Amino acid sequence: MQVKHHPLVGASLGTGRAITSYRFGPEDGDASPKVYIQASLHADELPGMVVAWYLKRRFAELEAAGRLAARVVLVPVANPAGLNQHWFGTQMGRFETGSGQDFNRRFPEAGPALALYLKTRLTDDAAHNARLIRAALREHFAALQAGSELESQRIELLKLACDADLVIDLHCDWEAVAHLYTTPDAWPRIEPLARYLGSEAQLLADVSGGEPFDEACASAWRYLRGAFGERFPIPMGLTPVTLELRGVRDVSHETAARDAQAIVDYLTHIGMIAGDAPEPPPLRHPATPLAGCEYVHAPVSGVILHRRETGETVRAGDVIAEVLDPLADKLTPLIAQTDGVLYARHWTRFATAGMLVARIAGEHAARTGDLLVP
Repeated sequence: MQVKHHPLVGASLGTGRAITSYRFGPEDGDASPKVYIQASLHADELPGMVVAWYLKRRFAELEAAGRLAARVVLVPVANPAGLNQHWFGTQMGRFETGSGQDFNRRFPEAGPALALYLKTRLTDDAAHNARLIRAALREHFAALQAGSELESQRIELLKLACDADLVIDLHCDWEAVAHLYTTPDAWPRIEPLARYLGSEAQLLADVSGGEPFDEACASAWRYLRGAFGERFPIPMGLTPVTLELRGVRDVSHETAARDAQAIVDYLTHIGMIAGDAPEPPPLRHPATPLAGCEYVHAPVSGVILHRRETGETVRAGDVIAEVLDPLADKLTPLIAQTDGVLYARHWTRFATAGMLVARIAGEHAARTGDLLVP
């Protein structure tokens, strides 16, 4: 195991933070596939941080046993800047307080710049093109200059992940069952991971909006296929997935150990760890389009009384929650408009008017635009 520190731009005089990465497996350049795993990019989402700690121990054991067939880069704390944001005892890890920006948005896009650089260098050899693209990605992000701590954090994370074959970004929701986000092209490769994890909702989109980390890692490959795919063979290159490890309070040794084992089983299943993986269990629910998700909002303010639990399958017309106004003696029902899995809901029990209360994974695409915005 190698430990490396990646300094960030200091936010102010006398301060400085760094991202710490752990590297395992063969040191053979691009000869072996690369796996990148990070946790807690939203710094107040802690289940993944514990899973990453379990994975660090497992990868060290597997490396010592000579079983790692892939290079692994692990970042247990992907957002040291956000981890230090507290307001009267409450951690504020989703948005950077100086700018209000979501830590998992606005990652820089490399596709157009790479297209200009590579248009005279690509050949009819797909493997050669893949090596060329990975080298160009490394050079592109290494050359970027950051003007703030937030920008430098985004760039450092992309420098670590950009040349990977598989990127796993560990997150969680408010209150939720395990679910994941990936692309339609990546889904066949990610489907066994959904099985091992016991994921209840598999949400697919090529572009969800806002430039989140997992899409930024894969977007250059997608852009280059669109620009040159009819002339040159360009492989998928990078498989991205964001794992939502239930809710923010689902932090325990038991769940973290199970989730870490699911990831190890998956990496073994796809040949990145030598050995025999157990048979993946049945998929709990089929993949659905992210555009098919229904975001249920409270039309009025009041106390939220949930009527259905996360993980339940609901039908259009079902009352999933009620909002109580104790002054007017009124209960306002929140009614599902689509069939699907109620996969996440807000952790607070008091709604302001217009607040997002719950999400349902529906089968039919009905939304457009920025799919991650409620």
